[in-house]
Order: sequence, then C-alpha cells, then structure tokens
Amino acid sequence: MPNLPDPVLWSIPAFLLLTIIEIVSFLVRPDEDEQGYATRDTATSISMGLGSLLTNLLWKIPAFALYTLVYALTPLRVGVHWWTTVPLMLLAQDFCYYWSHRSQHRVRLLWAQHVVHHSSRHYNLSTALRQPWTDLTFGVFYLPMIALGISPAAVAFCSSVSLVYQFWIHTERIGKLGRPVELLFNTPSHHRVHHASQGGYLDRNFGGILIVWDRLFGSFTEEAGQPVYGLTKNITTFNPLRVATHEYLSIGQDIAAAGGWRERLGYLFRGPGWRPAGSATEALVPAAALLPTD
Repeated sequence: MPNLPDPVLWSIPAFLLLTIIEIVSFLVRPDEDEQGYATRDTATSISMGLGSLLTNLLWKIPAFALYTLVYALTPLRVGVHWWTTVPLMLLAQDFCYYWSHRSQHRVRLLWAQHVVHHSSRHYNLSTALRQPWTDLTFGVFYLPMIALGISPAAVAFCSSVSLVYQFWIHTERIGKLGRPVELLFNTPSHHRVHHASQGGYLDRNFGGILIVWDRLFGSFTEEAGQPVYGLTKNITTFNPLRVATHEYLSIGQDIAAAGGWRERLGYLFRGPGWRPAGSATEALVPAAALLPTD
C-alpha cells in the first residue's frame, strides 16, 4: 500500500492559526448579524475535536479490518498517480461522502453520532472542530472504492483531504463567492444552509468538497436568508461527554417507552423526527419539523 501523509494532522497548526485570526476579526470588526464566538462554546468545540483524534483511532480498527479484507479479495488495483488517478479518487470519495452524510441525517442511529457537529448555535471555524466521538458506519460507504482496487491508505488520504477542505467553509466572515465556484463547490454560503435549523434549510446541502451532488440529487438549497444555527431542539450543555452522547441517551429513553419491536426499530432506523402514528408528539409537531440538519 502507498505511504501517504495524513492531511488533517499536518493542518492542525493552520486550523488553530486561522481560528485565532477569525476571533481577532470579530474583535476588530464585529457584525451584529453574525454569531461570532462564545468562550464556552468554542472550548467545547475544541475539546470535541481533540477527543475525536483519540476515539477515531479505535473506530478505525474495524473499518481498516473490513477494508483490508475487501482489498485482498478484489483482483483490481489502482495505482496512486498524483495528476491522474488521485483526482478521480477524490471525486469518488466525495460521491461516497455525500451518501454517507445524507444517511446520517436520515437514520436516527447515525444521526446520534453526527448530531455532535450540529450542536453548536454558533457558526465559526471552531465549529468545524466539533467532531463526533463515534462512527457507527465503519466506513461501509467507501467500500465500493476499495472493491474497485483503491487501497485503504488512498481512501483514508482522500477522506482527510475532504475534512481539511471543509474546515474553511465553517465561517460567516465569507459571503457568496463567484458564480462558477458556487455552482461547483461547497462554499461557506452553502454550508451555512446545511448548519441552519429553520424549516426550508433542514437536511440540505450534504456535499463535502463539491455541491454538484446536491444539485443532481435534489438536496440543494440556496442561502436566501439569515440562518439560525443549531438543532430544532437545542441542548444546553457544554460538557463534551454529554455533547457526544446526548442523542444516544434520547434514543434509549424512546426505546424504553416504545410499545413494541416495530416502534423500537423505528426509533433506531427511521428519521430523527419519527414518532409512532398517533403519538402525542406526532399530533403536536409534524415529523418533518423535527428533522435536524448538519
């Protein structure tokens, strides 16, 4: 397998430096229409990011084992060539990421891991660091790349490149960019929509590097008004452990109160806002109104 660098680890100093620069920019040029930074919120986001560096090492073990098995079984091999195959690998990874990300908003058990990233009511570069401590997909959405002969190391490299790219789009300081960029790429404007919690913005703009997948598969929405960040039902804790686990606890409570296995499975695998037909919650709040965003 090729020996490829980890772009995320190499980029950590840049992440911290750019975050400091953004904080200073709010001090020098505050904007009442932007959320800016809050000390406890920022500390929680950074804590979640540092914690994810450790927990991800454990979650990568089953994913690496699965990748290694599939890579050993496939007769195909794709070499790493920087100006030919690597761009195609990045394109394939971005396509798989879109469906992985979309599933994390459609399946409540997967939302429980991803909700961490949406739990801040602020939107700044530190929000990009608010990463989950669990990964229940075990990388299965990227198995087609492995089956096509792309090495696990190359898949991991492409995933890291995607994470590095997505750091800079977590900002209110950058408005809309030129039309060609906004048509093709995920931008701060597009991703602000993704992090918003109001109706028309919910569950939109799932792309990683490119926004073309959202345009192709009907999940794109243009930024047309001031986003309200956070969840449809916000949490009030800054404790990293509670931030990482609060939705799992909510699922457990719903399952404990469920009327049968059908309801229990619904709470696990239906959408985050799903409730059994005829329940008090369903009668008061339409399920669509409860659906969260990234």
